[in-house]
Amino acid sequence: MSKTTISTEPLFHTFTSDKLILENRTVMAPMTRGFSPNGVPGEDVAAYYRRRAENGVGLIVTEGTGINHPASVSGASIPLFHGEESLNGWAGVVKEVHQAGGKIVPQLWHVGMTRKEGELPNEEALPVGPSGLSLSGKKITEPMTEEEVVNMVEAYAQAAADAKRIGFDGIELHGAHGYLIDQFFWENTNKRTDRYGGDLVDRTQFAVEIIEACRREVGPDFPVIFRFSQWKMNDYKAKLAKTPDELERFLKPLVEAGVDIFHCSTRRFWEPEFEGSDLNLAGWTKKLTGKPVISVGSVGLDGEFTSFSGAKTTSLDGLMEKLHDEEFDLVAIGRSLLMDPEWVKKVEDGRADDLLPFKKEALQTLY
Repeated sequence: MSKTTISTEPLFHTFTSDKLILENRTVMAPMTRGFSPNGVPGEDVAAYYRRRAENGVGLIVTEGTGINHPASVSGASIPLFHGEESLNGWAGVVKEVHQAGGKIVPQLWHVGMTRKEGELPNEEALPVGPSGLSLSGKKITEPMTEEEVVNMVEAYAQAAADAKRIGFDGIELHGAHGYLIDQFFWENTNKRTDRYGGDLVDRTQFAVEIIEACRREVGPDFPVIFRFSQWKMNDYKAKLAKTPDELERFLKPLVEAGVDIFHCSTRRFWEPEFEGSDLNLAGWTKKLTGKPVISVGSVGLDGEFTSFSGAKTTSLDGLMEKLHDEEFDLVAIGRSLLMDPEWVKKVEDGRADDLLPFKKEALQTLY
């Protein structure tokens, strides 16, 4: 690995916002694991998250977990966030993390049109999206009716209410990577002519209603994190906003709806978002909104996460420089933490040489 030569101290400063206090600036990034048979996270999943809390992760964001809609996820072992059994499982996860001194939020998820027809857990459920289009633009199903959209908003709100009820420390709404909320954002998948379609700002309406409905359920003091991205699973060069001005227009309705923290997903955190500035997507989002931001993207590794092939450890100098300059507030670590539960503790103790490289075989194990 390339040596980390500057102090990692900025990573271990306390984070304080009006609704969330964390012991340091580290976040466990959400990573789909698929170890929850019948959608129920068990003791092994609880222990997996607890190990990260025990080793100093400031905030854990769970893997994506399906809201109460029959087509919310793709796969029988993806965790759900509805029904007594699944919610009891998540309550067990929260208990373990809190006992270890950690904080945790669930990522509330609907995969939208990325779901294939006939997939488990509900084979009969058709994929749904704003215009019934796949990410490549192919028509698969009919567009969601306004009634279906309103009901979907309420499903997110119910999940938020349940998250607070069973003891989570906040919620994260997954609005990135070409999943349902992002399908409403993106002009390629949203061709609607009602209030949920239109220009870049108009296309935020679905997300705005979700954020507002969640806020009504959880009250004013419960943290709402919103994850978004420019890139989509089928198009790494896609952009919702092509300029800082467009990004500001896009973010403004989300801020006004009640987002507390933005989780800005990029494949490589060190890459500038727009020409003429070194700021990444998180840096621009913080500059334009004044809100705290989480940066993410191949932290500590030399290969981007979307390939999920092996990756070697690398220097943290560039990350520390951006954090020291307050370009962003929090740092989400994905595959590095998936592979090595002690990643944060090792960095804090100056044991960067002991960090483990990522091996794709790790996807088959809950380390």
